[in-house]
This record gives sequence, C-alpha cells and structure tokens, in this order.
Amino acid sequence: MHPDQATREIESRITRRPDPSNEIPQAVAKAFNSAPANGATGSRVWATAPKWPVVNQEQREAVIASGLGLVDLWEASPVRWEDSDQHTEEIVDAMFPGNPLLCVGQSKSRFATRHRESFRGRLAGCQLIVPSPMFSRTGRTQDGKESEHALSNTGNRRFLVIEQDSGTPDEQAAVLLHLATSAPLVLAVHSGSKSIHGWFFCSGHPEDRLHGYMRRAVTLGADPRMWTRSQFARMPDGTRDNGNRQTVYFFNPQAITQ
Repeated sequence: MHPDQATREIESRITRRPDPSNEIPQAVAKAFNSAPANGATGSRVWATAPKWPVVNQEQREAVIASGLGLVDLWEASPVRWEDSDQHTEEIVDAMFPGNPLLCVGQSKSRFATRHRESFRGRLAGCQLIVPSPMFSRTGRTQDGKESEHALSNTGNRRFLVIEQDSGTPDEQAAVLLHLATSAPLVLAVHSGSKSIHGWFFCSGHPEDRLHGYMRRAVTLGADPRMWTRSQFARMPDGTRDNGNRQTVYFFNPQAITQ
C-alpha cells in the first residue's frame, strides 16, 4: 500500500501512545525508503525502494508539439488582473478559506506556522508556502527535532503542485495545460527564476490515485520532490529572495470545490 495508507493503518492498530509523537511516520518513511534485499538476515543489507519513473521524452515532445504555450495559459485563466498590484492576499484567501494554520517562509530556513490571519498583509513579501494546511504549530522532523515545518505536522493534501526544472516557459505551460485536461488546475505561478508551478486541487482524493497522477506528471518532466506534502511551493504573487515577482499566469478559484 501507499505510505500514507500504511501510516493510517498502523495508527488504527497501535495499542500504545506513539513515542515520540511522530514515531509511526518515521518508521513508515524508513520502511518505504529501503527494504531488505533478497530476504537477507544477520548483517542487514538494504535495497533501494522503487524510484520515480524517468522522463518519457517522446511523450513530453508530443505534448509540447500541441503548440500551446504561456500566452494560451494566460488567456485560459478565468481571473486576470490588468493592474500591477500584488494580489497574494486575495489568492491565498480563496485557496485556503477560513483561518487555517499555514506554513509560510521567507526562505527555507526562515519560516513560521501560524493561523492565516496572523500573516495578513505580509504574504506578498514572502516566497514560500506549504500547499496544504498544517494541523499543528510544530512537529518532529525525521531526526527528532521540533520544527514548525515538518511532514509530521502537515495536514491532508489540498493541492498537488507540479513543477518542472527544464524546458522553456512555453513548454512548461503546454505540459500544465495537458495535465489540466484530467485534473482541476487552480493556479500557475512563476517561480521568479525558471519554472512555473501548477497547483492542482486534490482535496479528498485517495493518495494512491494522486500518486498515479504524479507519476504521470513525472514522465512529462515534473519534479517528484513536490510529492512530499510538506515541500515548499512558490507563494502566489509573492516575492522571491532575489526581488523577482512570482507572477501568477493562471487562476481559477472556481475549481476549488471544498
């Protein structure tokens, strides 16, 4: 089964309180990252778990050959702003309604987990956000350290983010538009450097189905690291550490159904 399914199964069966609190996610992570090789016993020998698929260049080129590009992504956006203002607050309000706990970062080493309202008026100056709400202020990292940015305190997956490190903006846009034919694309935001992050709404969908979708995206050039729920994504219409604006090219809040 998928790691998240395994975690839930163990949590439902354990007869004592986990110690430390993230004991089960840690054990599952270790198990899925490596497995005993050929039934080896005694001195432990480990084999690498199955990897993500490689990029299928033929399929990627076929998608790119559609001729669609960044202009088409912009023109397909139901919401477009003609002014030069940053609309970060408006976008985050739509994507995370209510007042959930969010993990926001000015950098990968400077971040905080607070209720959404605590960040009111400051999000445009930030560059990173976890694309799912957090369920507690802090958690434990895999090495046991308490942190406000850990997988153990990240809540259920709300958005699946597709990022590509290679290709032109037009090529990346073509891939996102192709993937949007089978999943609700909510947001496409430029990283302020070389990639476009596509945010797909996925709340409530089973992890095994989402994992299959991510594998398909990886064959088209997506970065598999974005599968990790706690992985930072680019703040929509935020500001990168080099001062570049993380421009939003596509926004469809109507695709958010719950």
